[in-house]
Amino acid sequence: MTALRVAVIGTGMIADAHVRAARDAGAVVGGVLGSSASRSRQAAERWGVPTGYASVDELVADRPDVVHVCTPNDTHVDYALAATAAGLHTVVEKPVAMTLSEGRRLADAVRAAGTVSTVPYVYRYHPMVRELRARVAAGTLGRVLTVHGSYLQDWMVSPDASTWRVDPERGGPSRAFADIGTHWTDLAEFITGTRFTELTARTSIAYAERPDPTSAGASFGGPGTGTGTGTGTGTGTGTSAETGTGTVPVRTEDTAVVTFATADGTLANTVVSQVAAGRKNRLWIEVDGSQGSAVFDQEHPESVWFGGEHGSTTVHRAEGSVSAGQARLNRTPAGHPQGWTDAFAAFCADTYAAVRGETPEGLPTVEDGVRSLEVVDAVLRGAATGRWTSTSTEER
Repeated sequence: MTALRVAVIGTGMIADAHVRAARDAGAVVGGVLGSSASRSRQAAERWGVPTGYASVDELVADRPDVVHVCTPNDTHVDYALAATAAGLHTVVEKPVAMTLSEGRRLADAVRAAGTVSTVPYVYRYHPMVRELRARVAAGTLGRVLTVHGSYLQDWMVSPDASTWRVDPERGGPSRAFADIGTHWTDLAEFITGTRFTELTARTSIAYAERPDPTSAGASFGGPGTGTGTGTGTGTGTGTSAETGTGTVPVRTEDTAVVTFATADGTLANTVVSQVAAGRKNRLWIEVDGSQGSAVFDQEHPESVWFGGEHGSTTVHRAEGSVSAGQARLNRTPAGHPQGWTDAFAAFCADTYAAVRGETPEGLPTVEDGVRSLEVVDAVLRGAATGRWTSTSTEER
């Protein structure tokens, strides 16, 4: 099988992750595009990539099989549309667009072009997420009664922390929820197989002002990383007020608390925060059913806790009888841990399989990216009005 050739747009932390995952999935990284020709060359040298593109036109002309878009949020849709118009397949970091209407425009373009476009909701690719999903589908937990959890980080807990994401013109109208809360809702809907139809939300801002990210040059990859990281786990550096760069008003949330309901009235709740001191990347989800409960903790991805009325047990990856979904993603024997980088590589492998004409189960596509934008839009509307709000604008 001939290896696919991919190009990466972006030079920050999440672009690093895409390069590693693409190579792990068997692709050849043929070129990189940064915010300038010099940044492209620097990244190409750092990654051992043959070509640092001077422009998106040069990248398109090189005809890679897949383009990975890993840039700040305000550029995602334009880069993705340019690649799609040229008939190239894409991996687009989330949010796939700044607005729901732009996201739908991208999804329409992908359908018209007949290309593959995926979004790295890579937590779906932890083997134990697939195990939990299979057991929920099989009815092991009984009827789902509640779903709850959180996604907590602390990289913005300091008032001196800042990043391009603080600027809504670059990061979008939602920050914490769009960045990491969408991972939680995607995982909750994926595991349970049920969509949330309405929600109510409250958001808060920890500090009224933060250092000006435009003059500080901060990004998740640290100062001087050019096009930054796009999105992903949201961890990173920020910048300090000690640089004397001045401050800007903060207009997007640090914390969101959201309660969801499904069409049949099942309730769910999540707390999303990037100012939870000591929490580095704690995505935690519990499914409570009429016959049992289960917990997946992303910081401990090798196991799932299952509880019942008369006792509980912890099931470890690759031990005993496992579901087909788990078995497909198990790369190492029991006791040899897999983690986020393995999940990212498995996502890329499924993307490339789809490019070759296969239909991998559970692959998140641009349609899932649009779904996340629907939820973000509903969170913003719900937080503004204080009312229960539909998660589908088509129902408004």
